[in-house]
Formats: sequence, structure tokens, C-alpha cells
Amino acid sequence: MNTLHDAQVLTAHDDVAPAIIFVASDAPTQVITRGDFRDAVRRYAHGFMRMGIHPHDLVIIAQPQNLEGIYAFWGAMMIGAIPSMFPTLTEKLDPKIYMDSMAELVRLSDAKAIFTTDDFAPQLSQNVTCPVYGTSNFIVDESVHDDMDYAPNPSEIAFLQHSSGSTGLQKGVALAHDAVLSQVAQYSDAIALTPDDVIVSWLPLYHDMGLIAGFLMPFIQGVPLVLMSPFDWVAHPALLFRAIHEHKGTLCWLPNFAYNHCARRIRMRDTESLDLSSMRLFINCSEPVRLESHTLFLERFSANGVTPNMLTVSYAMAENTFAVTQTPHGHIPRVDNIDKTAFEAHHRALPSDDDNALVLVSCGIPIAGTQIRVLDVDKNPLPERSVGEIAIKSPYMLTEYYRRPDLQPFTPDGWFMTGDMGYIADGEIYIAGRYKDLIINAGKNVYPQDIEAVVSAVDGIRAGRVVCFGVPDEKEGTELIAVVAEVTDDDPQAHKALVSAIKLAVVQSTTVTVTYVKLVGTGWLIKTSSGKIARSANRDKWMREHPIK
Repeated sequence: MNTLHDAQVLTAHDDVAPAIIFVASDAPTQVITRGDFRDAVRRYAHGFMRMGIHPHDLVIIAQPQNLEGIYAFWGAMMIGAIPSMFPTLTEKLDPKIYMDSMAELVRLSDAKAIFTTDDFAPQLSQNVTCPVYGTSNFIVDESVHDDMDYAPNPSEIAFLQHSSGSTGLQKGVALAHDAVLSQVAQYSDAIALTPDDVIVSWLPLYHDMGLIAGFLMPFIQGVPLVLMSPFDWVAHPALLFRAIHEHKGTLCWLPNFAYNHCARRIRMRDTESLDLSSMRLFINCSEPVRLESHTLFLERFSANGVTPNMLTVSYAMAENTFAVTQTPHGHIPRVDNIDKTAFEAHHRALPSDDDNALVLVSCGIPIAGTQIRVLDVDKNPLPERSVGEIAIKSPYMLTEYYRRPDLQPFTPDGWFMTGDMGYIADGEIYIAGRYKDLIINAGKNVYPQDIEAVVSAVDGIRAGRVVCFGVPDEKEGTELIAVVAEVTDDDPQAHKALVSAIKLAVVQSTTVTVTYVKLVGTGWLIKTSSGKIARSANRDKWMREHPIK
């Protein structure tokens, strides 16, 4: 293959093989064959051409997880335009932040058109400067044509991924055809992908894990994709396992919270007859990996055929197309027990057999072609088991942050600074947290996700609806620790007890204390476009309500 135009879904001769199997909790399953897929892509490609879209024009696709958005993405790419999947406005996102961010991105990137839903098009068109097309007024040529002769150069930008940040839509990661194909080929080898695999995914297509692993890779490699809406999955998590059972799924990527969500939300009666033994890998990706999440998932679904060797880990980011590392094929992720004091005070990950040791799960080894270093604050390489910022170099890196010359992603010698803190031990990568989120409390390095995990386990707190951040203490010259947590009970008396329980849980589980605790109801916490808690935005919101004197 030279470009994404050579993807198996577009070039294979077997027209009746399934390309997409779209499942839903409230509608019949739709099976889209390769022939159907190619016909639909051609129609959308000609629709874009008739709208005046040309090669290298940026086209934003802000659709819910549906076939229209998928066809539009590939149709735009087939005529040489640059498609980019965006989320639509949901209750997870602040409307003003979303619209302001969308307007700024359209301006910076000179987007030529937005393709969205009929309901959302009027509202969006009032906030952006490019044409906005709803589903019904998008010009789709119903006849099938074979006269699209645009042949991209492999080094041309194929599409954009947008990193999800505190304001939802941020930097456009521009990825070339050859970078994407190289990544997919090497990652396919890392997970031993074969034509017999079946990928099952609910992941949103505007996030790198969903876009690459749960969308582009199966189409490029000619592997059937069983797809569902992320909103449908959140409301009906058993839908994922029914799809695996019915379609003999073998591969599924999940963020860490999904393991807990499935284990705690799926009723026993909904899985009694489901067989998950066809699965080769559940791959934990995009969030810090928690051993207790794997343990909970395994205990809950072992009766359905889930085994320890199915649970693996990948460390990934949009700037590297997707995967940076992967648990070696045929292995169970390593678990590293390390000394808390050495880790927090001396930035060293020293093995420990203490009962209170920190437990980190390995993200595996770099995929072929990817180099990884751990650097200190002066960008000097650190030895094994020293904690620092992770830098990577590979053939799969972004071309640029699209039309953002003010953002230079590489060091002078070609390394990409990830902003993630971690270390290397025996050749495997361990991620500790984001550098920008690190809290320095009384000389100790505190990773907020560790505090968040402790607070999430407190009875009365909504698991996963917790954010922790540092608050400057000018008098002492350090940072104090603040926690905002969503509660299940509105009783003020219960809140007083919860605040005490949170502070006690953190003291018992860590070497630090929490100074500020704010308990909130549904809707207070700000989330990113991919549904994650936006730490910096919530910190800013808390600071506005609680100015520090």
C-alpha cells in the first residue's frame, strides 16, 4: 500500500465481505458490505466535489457515531480533501466553550465546510465562518462513479486528529498517508493481527484510539469492524459483550474506566448466556492503567470466558498516529511495586515489597520503529528507573500541528516531548502521569490521578467523577491539594461525613493530605470532547469560585 486509497476495504475483490457491522440497543443490526461501502464512499466523494471541495481543503465532520459520518470521512479523503472528525455538542460539553473553540479552529485552519446533523447545523452556522451542511442538504450523488482519479502523494496530509483538551477541540494533528500506513502495519504485527480477527468498538471516532484502532486499521487491513455508538454503550454496556458474542469478536480497545464501568454496571442476568472466549485481546489504552480495574474485570467476566492473557496494555497518542507501546504478544502486563518515598521525593522507581508500595502496570514495549527516552528537566537522558518526561521518535509522527506555526512539536534533534512522566524498567514503559498536572506538595511529586483513584473508591462518590489539582500556597511556597468530587447524595449532613472520609482515605493511602474538598452535583465538572475530566479547566473554575488570597 502507498496511500489510504489502497485500503483493503476499497480495493479487495470480495464485495460481499462485511466492512461494517453497526449494532444498536434499539434497532436492527446493519451489515455494510465492502461493495456497499465503496458505493457510498463514491457518492459522498462526488457530493463533496459538487459542493466545490478541492484537494487539500479541510472538511470538518461533526456527526454522531453513524454511517453518514464514516462515508463522508472516506469520501472527502478520496478526492484529496483533508477530513477531520469532531464531536457534536452534547451535555458533556459547555456550549460556549465548544462554540468558541470551534470558531477559533475554523479560523485558524481555514476549514472549507462542516458536515453535521440537520438539528445542529443552524446553531453551528451562526458561530463559524465556513459553510455548514446538515445531512438533508448535503448533496449526495446517488449514481455510482469510477472517475475519481486523484492520486495523493504518500507524504501528503491524509486527515487531522484533534487532541482533546480542557476546551474540547484543540490542536489539529496532521498525519500523512505513509505515516498512518506504517503505524498500522507495525502495530498490526505487535498484536498479531490476521484476516480472521474481528474488531469490536464503541470508541468515538474523534479520538485517536477510536479513529485508528477502531476505524481506520480494520478498513486498511480488511478486518471486519463491529461498531456502536459510545452513548449507546455507556447507557447499555452489555451491548459490547453481546456484539462480541454474536460476531465472534477478537479485539477490543478500552480506556481504563470502561473496565470498571462494565464490571459494575452490567447485570449478571445480561451476561449469563454470553461467550467471550473468542476474544484475543482487550487492550487498555488512553488512561493510566489500574491493576484493580483489570482484577475487577477479570473476576466479573471470567465465567464468560475472559482470561488473564486477554488483558493487555498500550500507550498511545495522536501525535504518533496512535500506538507508542504494546504489551508483548502472548504476555501478561508486568506489575511494578515501587517505593513511595523514593518515587515522590527522589524521582526514582525503586522496587519494593512493602505492603504500601505504589503499584504501576507496564504499558509494554515500544512498537517496531519507535524510540523512547526518559529526560530530565534539562532534556538530558535518564537511566532506567529514573522518573522524567517521556520523549519519542518514530516514522509515524505527525507532519505538523495543522496551520499552527507557533506550535513546534519537535526538539532540534527530532524528538517529540510527550508531556507524560514515566520511567523505563527492563525495557518496558511505565506512565506516571502528565507533567503539566504534576503537583509539588512539600517537596513531593504528587500525581493527581493517584488521588483521584483513592477518592473514587469512597462510598458516596461517583467513581470516575473526581478531579484533583494543585493550589498555590504563597505563604509556604508550595502547592496544596484540592479535590472536587461528584456525589450521589444531596444531604448536607452526608456531605460533611464524606469530606472527612475523603481526607482520611487519602491520608491512609498516600503520603500527602488534602486541604480542600468540594462536593458537587451532576453537571459541575467540565469534560473534554472525549468525555474525560478536564483537569485544568476544572481547576480554573474552582479558583474562580475560591480565590486564594
